[in-house]
Amino acid sequence: MTLEPIQYVLGVLSGGLVGFTLGLVGGGGSILAVPLMVYLVRVPNAHVAIGTSALAVAANAATGLIGHARAHTVKWRCGGMYASAGIVGALIGSTAGKAVDGQKLLFLFALVMVIVGIAMLRGRGNLGNPGAECNREKAPKVVGYGLGTGLFSGFFGIGGGFLIVPGLIGSTGMPILNAVGTSLIAVAAFGLTTAVNYAFSGLVDWPLAFVFIFGGILGGLLGTQVAKRLAGTQGTLTTVFAVLIFVVAGYMLWKSALAL
Repeated sequence: MTLEPIQYVLGVLSGGLVGFTLGLVGGGGSILAVPLMVYLVRVPNAHVAIGTSALAVAANAATGLIGHARAHTVKWRCGGMYASAGIVGALIGSTAGKAVDGQKLLFLFALVMVIVGIAMLRGRGNLGNPGAECNREKAPKVVGYGLGTGLFSGFFGIGGGFLIVPGLIGSTGMPILNAVGTSLIAVAAFGLTTAVNYAFSGLVDWPLAFVFIFGGILGGLLGTQVAKRLAGTQGTLTTVFAVLIFVVAGYMLWKSALAL
């Protein structure tokens, strides 16, 4: 698949927007990657858009993980357990996703975005629970949550951080700051698993993925700086981002209806 030069420019801008929202609100921005690939960059194949987005999401998550590791907000054992189970789920989910018609997949994705937007509004004041440990008693719950979110992430080609963060809190009791940092291990692992699966089927546009990642890094740095200046308004930022998700989801549902 050969894209026009302007599409790669739009790829950089799209990656910048995803990275900016990730840096600004701390999660959920990856869900914009697929619709941006399809409707702004105009990638003609929905499966290529999903496979390419998955690779970009994995790279951006790995970049974010470095910063959280330096801040000592990552619980590596919990993240390793969660991600290991999720990789299996992501492999199964991404295989199933490739078998589904591209337009139907985008329609389902839009419905998921609506659910995500609602969940973000409901959880914007959630501070999490203090303390966390991943022992043998909690292992089955951690593995179960990891497998479920991995399936979901692989099927839609998204990082799934909006599911992984509450999943880590629910299965381990860790504070939300640790959950955000630790979730990036799973986001990177799930995204890479999905991308590799799609790549074996020739469904990854490598040059587009690289420019998207480049834009994401720049956008993430800018978003983090803006977030620091707007400290204390996280609930408002999350609300604004949830509204953005509703708008994009509405557009996707409209386009999907026209394609039927």
